Order: sequence, then C-alpha cells, then structure tokens
Amino acid sequence: MASESDSSVGAKFERLVSIMARLRAPDGCPWDREQTFDTIKPYLLEEAYEVMDSIDARDWRGLGEELGDLMLQAVFFAQMASEQNYFTIADSLDAISEKLIRRHPHVFGEGVAETAEDVKRRWDEIKAEERKQKG
Repeated sequence: MASESDSSVGAKFERLVSIMARLRAPDGCPWDREQTFDTIKPYLLEEAYEVMDSIDARDWRGLGEELGDLMLQAVFFAQMASEQNYFTIADSLDAISEKLIRRHPHVFGEGVAETAEDVKRRWDEIKAEERKQKG
C-alpha cells in the first residue's frame, strides 16, 4: 500500500517530467530544444562527478541537490527518447524496477543470501545469465 509520502514523491517526479517536456516543447526553451543525446552527454558525466564530490565532502545537503541534477539528466535523455518514439521514462522506471526484483531473489523470491558477498555473487550470476539470454 502506498503511503502519503510515496504519492508525494510520485507527484514530484511527474512534475519534473512535465517541466522537462515543457522546456522541450515548440514554445519552450530554445537551448533545451536544440539539445541532442550527444550534446547532453557531457552534462551527465559532470553531474555524476559532482555527486561524488558531495559524497567525498560529506555535504549531504549538496548531495541532495546534486542527485536532483543527476535525475534531471536521466529525465532529459528520456524526454528526447520519447520524442523519437524510442522509449519513455516510464519504460526506464519499469526496467529498473524489474531488474531490481529479478536480481534480488533473496528478497522478492525464494532465493537465499546470508551475506553481502552472497548477494554480490548471485547478482553477478543473474547478470551473466541475462547477458547469455540476450545473446
């Protein structure tokens, strides 16, 4: 059952997705509209480094802001993909949720993992099985 905070988080995420769609709309922001996958790539790396810097500095407030910037990159890429009919942010959210469930059978299934090492070993085994199935 979803708690009130869960719906609040969902609404906030939907707001971010809506803001990005508006920025990319024909009457949106000229800079945002002209961006491509290739022009946005460097920002993804920059934001990832800023997240790591905040962690190293133990700047938790800064980390919260930097994680928002990192999420923006994912939403930006997904918006561009949606415009090209490649996939949507919902597809990305489904993919990661399914992957987490699949790779944690000790939590969501019948698997057993007593230690962090057991979890890591099983994660790697499942990942290898998935790659083999994909060819």
